[in-house]
Amino acid sequence: MFLHDKRLLENVRVERPNPTYAALLSEQLGGPQGELKAAMQYISQSFRIKDPEIKDLFLDIGAEELSHMEMVATTINLLNGHDVAGSTVQAGHVESQVLSGLSPMLVNASGFPWTAAYVNVTGDLAADILSNIAAEQRAKVVYEYLYRQINDRYVRHTIDFLLNREEAHNTLFRQALNKVQNTGSNKDWGVDSDARLYFNLSRPGTNHFSVSNPHHPAFQNPNGH
Repeated sequence: MFLHDKRLLENVRVERPNPTYAALLSEQLGGPQGELKAAMQYISQSFRIKDPEIKDLFLDIGAEELSHMEMVATTINLLNGHDVAGSTVQAGHVESQVLSGLSPMLVNASGFPWTAAYVNVTGDLAADILSNIAAEQRAKVVYEYLYRQINDRYVRHTIDFLLNREEAHNTLFRQALNKVQNTGSNKDWGVDSDARLYFNLSRPGTNHFSVSNPHHPAFQNPNGH
């Protein structure tokens, strides 16, 4: 059961209408990395989870994503202003100006409708958690791109809040992944010889591969650690 609290998770404001930016921001309403996708993905994944703690985590984060969707939609509504004027949208989609009467639409920045094809559900907890970690990381990147393209201090505050919440969710999913390291598709990881066979197919260079003593990339940071 879901309950609607009339208060926004975080209050949103805009300095002035900006229909072009409203079109850009709709990417996080109805796009593949957006809030609706995240909410539907986590809630859909939760239905088969047996671990009550992880199930609650998925549902809690999914419910919060719905509140993020509400914040994004409210911001888009404010940015669209009060009067339809397609000429004010210099980039992106104009459907809200000619079809929905400025109501935020479940489309991405190019006007393509949201689709359930964005949602990834495998029934394997390890795979789903990894998918969710990646989803939170991608959403943060999109918010960072959006942040760079607006000077409105109130919109920037909203985006900053949302991208930091993506980091919080990412951290929670990473903790959940640690709990399921030896289950599902992570069970018996690397016990087969083919799972310990690494190829170096980059030329020039020596082509190394081994089962008993496998060679694999050893990535290091600039300080060598």
